Parts: sequence; C-alpha cells; structure tokens
Amino acid sequence: QVQLGESGGGSVQAGGSLTLSCKVSGYTYSDYCMAWFRQAPGKEREGVASIFTEDGTTYYSDSVKGRFAIRYRGNPDNMLYLQMNSLKPEDTAMYYCAADRWYGGSCHLQRDFDYWGQGTRVTVNQ
Repeated sequence: QVQLGESGGGSVQAGGSLTLSCKVSGYTYSDYCMAWFRQAPGKEREGVASIFTEDGTTYYSDSVKGRFAIRYRGNPDNMLYLQMNSLKPEDTAMYYCAADRWYGGSCHLQRDFDYWGQGTRVTVNQ
C-alpha cells in the first residue's frame, strides 16, 4: 500500500518561495509517476507538475512553468519535492502529492493516480 504525506505549506508574501515535501512509502517498483496537484477554493483540482521516476521526465502546467520545479529523491529517502518560486496570490491552494505505477500513456492527469496525500495548504499574500 502506497502512502503519501505532505509537509512544507504555509503563508508567504507574493514573490516569495516555498518548498513542499512529500514522503512516499510502500512501493517497490521503479517506474512510478509522481505529481503535485492543487485545488483553490471554489475551483477544481488541477495538475501542477509531475515526474516519471524511471527517467526523470517532468511535466509542468503552463501556469507554473519556469517558476516551480519538481524533484524526486529515491531510496532510501523516497521524497518528492516541489520548489515554488516567484509565488503569486493565484498560487494559493491546497497542494496534494500523488503517485502510482506507470501503465503507459500519460503521467500527469488525475486519472493516472490512485494514491494521494492529505494535502498541505499554501497561502500567498499580496
């Protein structure tokens, strides 16, 4: 059973930076997709960034490209990170990490993931 636990959220001024962390445990394969999603109040959950652990291929949504960076550190740490720079008020949301084995096809859509963390809140103030 894959388990995920996020940390690192908080409140920051616009233009500032935060790094989110996600501890991943309980998986034994090398070909995993791991991702960060976010859900702002009153909005649907959206993909932010993803990484394919076998070769490091990454994906970023247009809204965060150039500002956010996803990184995965494998055994023995098994940690997923999201470095967020130049934060904007519109980045305010609950951020979730997600993981699942890659079964072919995409590696960044919600339907690609069965395992989710409980979320960590990020607030960006003007």
